[in-house]
Amino acid sequence: QIQLAESGGGSVETGGSLTLTCAGSGAQISVYSLAWFRRPPGATPGAEREVVANIDRSMRTWYADSVKGRFTISRDNAENSMYLQMNILKPEDSAMYYCAAVHSPVPTQDESWYDYWGQGTQVTVSS
Repeated sequence: QIQLAESGGGSVETGGSLTLTCAGSGAQISVYSLAWFRRPPGATPGAEREVVANIDRSMRTWYADSVKGRFTISRDNAENSMYLQMNILKPEDSAMYYCAAVHSPVPTQDESWYDYWGQGTQVTVSS
């Protein structure tokens, strides 16, 4: 089974950019559909996470309206990694960002469908 580890979070000012990386190990990510989720600051640990974007095994992508045009999801199966390029960041993008994987050709916006999760990486956008 796959293990996932996020990196690349940090603190930026409004309008700044960050690139998050989700590195897979223990299995090849090529057989998984992948997604980024986030949980805003102050939310309880068990609160539902908001889907940000997903990418299927054929590189088809989907974005939440709140990030469309600003964020880009991608994957590099040779590097066993997924990425989230975040531009024009806003304070409301501040959150813990998680990557997730499901052994399916079709991703979903429902976090309950995802079997594997990373520990998260914190993004803070100051105004």
